[in-house]
Amino acid sequence: MLLDTYGRTATDLRVSLTDRCNLRCTYCMPEEGLDWLAKSTLLTDDEIVRLVRIAVTRLGVREVRFTGGEPLLRPGLVSIVQRCAALDPRPELSLTTNGIGLEKVAPALRDAGLDRVNVSIDTVDPETFHRLTRRRRLDDVLRGLAAAHDAGLTPVKVNSVLMRGVNDDQAPDLLAWAMEHGYELRFIEQMPLDAQHGWTRREMVTAEEILTSLRSRWSLVPEGDAARGSAPAERWLVDGGPYRVGVIGSVTRPFCGACDRTRLTADGQIRNCLFAREETDLRSALRADPAELGGIEQADERVAELWRAAMWGKKAGSGIDDPTFLQPPRPMSAIGG
Repeated sequence: MLLDTYGRTATDLRVSLTDRCNLRCTYCMPEEGLDWLAKSTLLTDDEIVRLVRIAVTRLGVREVRFTGGEPLLRPGLVSIVQRCAALDPRPELSLTTNGIGLEKVAPALRDAGLDRVNVSIDTVDPETFHRLTRRRRLDDVLRGLAAAHDAGLTPVKVNSVLMRGVNDDQAPDLLAWAMEHGYELRFIEQMPLDAQHGWTRREMVTAEEILTSLRSRWSLVPEGDAARGSAPAERWLVDGGPYRVGVIGSVTRPFCGACDRTRLTADGQIRNCLFAREETDLRSALRADPAELGGIEQADERVAELWRAAMWGKKAGSGIDDPTFLQPPRPMSAIGG
């Protein structure tokens, strides 16, 4: 198992398939984009499936989410999903995407074994969308959402980030739209993971501000009496239900004490925390000659040992609430959402 010294067990694996993206969201990367990872450093499809197999069969991982960058830009995505769905035990498989291109591939992903999708969309106003993403692709995203819903990749979850002075007044409208279409909306506090390192705490729209805005139109009551556990979102019933909305307060309401995540970057590095400043290289171990280690079983176990050691050293918390907090060198697009 992937244990740490604080008694947490990582059962949820986030796999970044690429650092590339076809949007340029202002809170993620500059308009001209970034220097992408060299192709030779990226994990191959076979290497990704092998690492997922090791995680599932040797390390107790039960949930796998494919992320990016934009994972729909990965040519082998459908095949990767299909091969991971064939593992025993079968993990729960999901995808976080910006939705561009999802319209065409949603049925194929469902047939391959994908269970559900999370689609990032911060506004349904075309001009605000262009201002935030620097692209006029809102209609593509909306069609992708509808296609995922029709394909049965449900519940379709929508992730939204509010930016002060840009779309922070649109929270009620976003929730009304999500309820109308049967999507489950989750607001996420803007995190210090932008490539420009321009994030400031005072400019961030907080979870409490989001809830106050939503309560201007609806009554919100916590869903159930149980603690959220390792789930990042605090969930609220809207006007008594059945619709609900989630708020992920990664900065002001961190959930580190119950974190169950481990992260694999597109170039084969393990991160034991989203905000970690250190990584463990699995790619080199993965590409070592199995014969030199006694065979593929021993080679896989060597990778597993490195992974266990990486997670054992996980810190108690992200440190994001500490005034001395330093942003990770890698941006979100390179880490994987």
